[in-house]
Amino acid sequence: MSFVNPVNKSFCLEQICESNYQKLLKLIPDLLGLKETAVGLAYQNTTLHITVIESTPYTMTVQLSHCFNKNRDEFMEPALKIRLYLDAQLAEVLSDHARASVAQVFKNPGLSREIMNYKWRLNYFLQKWLDHCLKKNYQFSTTVDYVALS
Repeated sequence: MSFVNPVNKSFCLEQICESNYQKLLKLIPDLLGLKETAVGLAYQNTTLHITVIESTPYTMTVQLSHCFNKNRDEFMEPALKIRLYLDAQLAEVLSDHARASVAQVFKNPGLSREIMNYKWRLNYFLQKWLDHCLKKNYQFSTTVDYVALS
């Protein structure tokens, strides 16, 4: 994948966050009603797992990851922590399994260019990942028979 580096990252980041929100709702139609976890299945593909971390009247924080092993407690990647802003209809990546959150990495708010670049990379990755998952036609359910998956 080539590196995309838009001139106006602030505007483009907002566009990606809007797009990611819509893609998440398309991928997981019952996302806003989800209370705990759901599993996405697609023919001959690894399972997707989404877990609600926090839910408030205006935001929802979830973790989305692939499970590359039949043991659900192992190898969950990329394990993106995503905050959904329900009123603004935005989805922003807060962190992933390999990188710390923006607040942990950049303690100095004067590093706005670096902060924007960091956020851009995280959210651009989510956009591409969601596109991939949508092409694979994942179907989500809150009740999955894990024995049948083995």
